[in-house]
Amino acid sequence: MSVAEELHKLAELHQRGVLSDAEFAQAKARLLSGEAAPGASTSAGFAPAANGLNELRRSREDRWLGGVCGGLSRITGLDSWVWRLLFTLLVLCVGTGLFVYLLLWIFVPQD
Repeated sequence: MSVAEELHKLAELHQRGVLSDAEFAQAKARLLSGEAAPGASTSAGFAPAANGLNELRRSREDRWLGGVCGGLSRITGLDSWVWRLLFTLLVLCVGTGLFVYLLLWIFVPQD
């Protein structure tokens, strides 16, 4: 997307009241200086999610079986017991938790 198109989108957001005057000025200055706005995605729109997935590693320290829940807790900020509980509940519901856990165990590299 060109700078002109992004400026136009910023102006529209400002006119609709989504951005305050200060936020609009800050975003405009950041755009004109060539910096990417925080949380801005690339043209494909998948970069933030892809970066998070690329950082996912199975934990060596926080593990019961394969370290998947420990790795997920590091990426998401949730405690590993929450992930373990979620996978256990999914195992009880048609066994999908076991399937997902095994796939993550196989395809996610270790720390």
